[in-house]
Amino acid sequence: MPLTLSRDLLLHLRLPFSLFLMPVYWFALSQSQRPDAGKAVAVFVILHLLIYPASNAYNSYFDRDEGPIGGLENPPPVDERLHTLAWALDGLAVLLSFMLVGWPFAVAMFAYGAVSKAYSHDRIRLKKYPVLSWAVIGVFQGGFTYLAVLQAVDALPLPDLLRREHLFPALLATANLLGFYPMTQIYQHAEDARRGDLTMSRLLGIRGTFLFTGAVFGLVTVGFFFFLNHKSAFGLPQFALYLACLGPVVGYFLMWQLRAFRDARNADFRSTMKLNALGSLCLNLFFGLLWAARFF
Repeated sequence: MPLTLSRDLLLHLRLPFSLFLMPVYWFALSQSQRPDAGKAVAVFVILHLLIYPASNAYNSYFDRDEGPIGGLENPPPVDERLHTLAWALDGLAVLLSFMLVGWPFAVAMFAYGAVSKAYSHDRIRLKKYPVLSWAVIGVFQGGFTYLAVLQAVDALPLPDLLRREHLFPALLATANLLGFYPMTQIYQHAEDARRGDLTMSRLLGIRGTFLFTGAVFGLVTVGFFFFLNHKSAFGLPQFALYLACLGPVVGYFLMWQLRAFRDARNADFRSTMKLNALGSLCLNLFFGLLWAARFF
């Protein structure tokens, strides 16, 4: 089938959903010591306009959701063109990575694309295994992407990525995603049950998902305390800035949790997207401020 772009195809790329994964990029850039501006722009475009949309499209093709999915409340029907588009975007991402950034980043993007396909493909479908899929998503969307971005913009030798000053923030990025990911599934229990997918959120249940996410983010906050404790930005302790930026997220999360505990129907798509958007914007603000602090 010829690949002709249409509104339905573009909707399935879920470009706004890239916002939710953007904090990992800004986190890595904020910790970069000598970023190459051209490579930083190229990495941003490759990740947020090619790699993440390709993963979304591939997931949509195999899931064929009839109810809301991340970033798309009313998904249109899918056909083979979406499958072709997902592969084309992945291929373009790897090619541009090799040409504009470097071979290590190209290999990383190839690996990310392969894992995202294993997550969705009906013959492998990591999504069916709650703990495994949760761990794989946390690692690849978190620490793996953090290290790939940092290596690319700083042109770090690969062995340097194993140093503690790089691995600890990568671990924080992974932990952040491990807490965040089950919340993105909380409204999809019926849809996932229809397909036979036992996701992490289905395994935990509505109440369990909230409690689990709260506990993980508590641990992440402790981790950021140790990571940021001896640093400052704009004359303020970085950890105090972190708490100030994330305060609205905590407030919304707790209020939503109370509503969902009273009535599980409140664990719905729109509330989930509001939390995702607020959390991403606040983290982007925090990491953006850390990056900007270098120039003041």
